[in-house]
Amino acid sequence: MTDYDYDLFVIGAGSGGVRAARVSASFGAKVAVAEEYRVGGTCVIRGCVPKKMLVYGSHFSEELEDGKNFGWTWDNARFDWHTLRDHVLKDVDRLNSAYTDTLQNHDVEIILERAEIAGPHEVKLASGKTVTAKYILIATGAWPVISDFPGSEHMSTSNDMFHLEKLPNLVIISGGGYIANEFAGIFNGLGSEVFVVNRSDVILRGYDESLRDRLLQIGMSKGINYRFNCTFDKIEKREDGALDVYMDGREMPVVADVVLAATGRRPKIEGLGLENAGVEISDDGAIKVDEYSRTNVESIYAVGDVTDRVQLTPVAIREGQAFAETVFNNNPKTVDYNCIPSAVFSQPPIASVGLTEGEARNRYGNIRVYSSDFRAMRNVFADRHERSLYKMVVEHPTGKILGLHMIGPDAPEILQAAAVAVKAGLTKDDFDATVALHPSMAEELVLLK
Repeated sequence: MTDYDYDLFVIGAGSGGVRAARVSASFGAKVAVAEEYRVGGTCVIRGCVPKKMLVYGSHFSEELEDGKNFGWTWDNARFDWHTLRDHVLKDVDRLNSAYTDTLQNHDVEIILERAEIAGPHEVKLASGKTVTAKYILIATGAWPVISDFPGSEHMSTSNDMFHLEKLPNLVIISGGGYIANEFAGIFNGLGSEVFVVNRSDVILRGYDESLRDRLLQIGMSKGINYRFNCTFDKIEKREDGALDVYMDGREMPVVADVVLAATGRRPKIEGLGLENAGVEISDDGAIKVDEYSRTNVESIYAVGDVTDRVQLTPVAIREGQAFAETVFNNNPKTVDYNCIPSAVFSQPPIASVGLTEGEARNRYGNIRVYSSDFRAMRNVFADRHERSLYKMVVEHPTGKILGLHMIGPDAPEILQAAAVAVKAGLTKDDFDATVALHPSMAEELVLLK
């Protein structure tokens, strides 16, 4: 008999929380999950999954144009925002149901209420009920950041982009990270005029410089407007809903339909009651955890974007799995954060794993860089001048691959398999010894010079 209502109480039903709950229950734990909105979390409900669907939808403007040289013609082709939006939301409903079914099939109790920590083993629900648990897992993710300036309340976040009543004629995107660049490509592809406003002169900080420069070049050629070292002064809303956006001390505003704040996300800890149990947080507002995802309170753990580690869905899932193995299967597991691949679903997309050229030079000194700068066969035939770039960063003289970076069609799909080789510590010679798969873009990886 347990002294608690539950063996595990999970706050937040995102990717990390769902994995931890499901696997813990499979090990025999009595588990409950509290979720104040919908089961699935940021990635499934308002993030990478529906956003990828918008990316797919926005590709068709170029697909239709490129089809001409392949013998296809389309008369009276037009785009309807409501059709795409509603299909995306319908699929989100499907995923929400699938995640719910997964938890229920593993006998996890789902509580659709906000929950906060009342003590080391206590959770208080929005209904006023207090329950107890031997272990509490916090998996509430992160939330968009909006800058504070006059009129900033008129800005939208990435959460809102999937529910727009109409396609904006002009959208201003604040930020230079992956969310900003992905939505810039989406709205540009769907036919909106796009301004990307960044307070620095760098996009996609942390990615290889050559890839950042290439994306910027391609984005400008597609008509995306970039304003660097630029800040917002104020936003004023007109009676018709349009927004007068004043920037960089200029007297004349840019009139926009939507202003998207895409300047980052912070751990969602507000109102969680962490102080009631004495859970420590870092200076940037993240929950501090050790290698096993345990906080300074022995009974309380945290996984995913609410911590001070890597904010990626697959990482949260691995952390949730490792937590369940450690706590409920007597099989201590940690997550290896080295050599994690990542992608930006810009247009064209970027994919990266390992060290950038600059990072490798600083850490190893003696390196060699191999690259291929080419036009994909399809782009050549379609008379599209967009060029792809693949880079391999190699330690010299061992030949060990330190990093692999790509921008071009299907780059994330190609990189996933190559990331296994980089993670395994293979060398440039290993790639060179592999016969090319021709004709393909991926063959450039074994032909790099």
